[in-house]
Amino acid sequence: MSKRHSAKHKLDRRLGENIWGRPKSPVNRREYGPGQHGQRRKGKVSDYGLQLKAKQKLKGYYGDVTEKQFKQSYQTADRMKGDTSQNLIGLLERRLASVVYRAKFAPTVFAARQLVSHGHVLVNGVKCNIASRRVNVGDEISLGSKAVEMALVIEAQSLAERDIPDYIATDGAAKVTFVRVPTLDEVPYPVKMEPNLVVEFYSR
Repeated sequence: MSKRHSAKHKLDRRLGENIWGRPKSPVNRREYGPGQHGQRRKGKVSDYGLQLKAKQKLKGYYGDVTEKQFKQSYQTADRMKGDTSQNLIGLLERRLASVVYRAKFAPTVFAARQLVSHGHVLVNGVKCNIASRRVNVGDEISLGSKAVEMALVIEAQSLAERDIPDYIATDGAAKVTFVRVPTLDEVPYPVKMEPNLVVEFYSR
């Protein structure tokens, strides 16, 4: 069951960007914000406003990540060696639901979470239904026998709008290996993500 109670495309309208790069996004038709004041000229946004928008955009992109989970990811990234913003991206991309989405096993991040939650995904041959589980380098992620024939999976694998990134190695249509933790410039975001602003938001 998805935790997102509002329509996911409302986030696109509110942020004014097609954050998942989907053809059905309302931003493709109307670039202005929702509501009767959506077409008003916007004033200058404060530094806090820019940081908040960057946080909402990155958090929203990964689907049903709660604020608590997202903040915990930041705190973990902050404790790690190296650049905190790069660490944060690496942790988000290591989520099992993220790897399932990148592997084109599901058409959307929301469908990827559902696929995992319903027990259709195996990690190193063992069924796992925890979408937030962190995948390690070298882990094999595969689909269960029933999932391979699901219309959702077949649709995802035929999508031309995105490709499987280099940090995920494919082994046939139903198995991939997580090769390495990616950096920001390796992650195929449809819009510009600014994790450095997210770090500034939480470190205030």
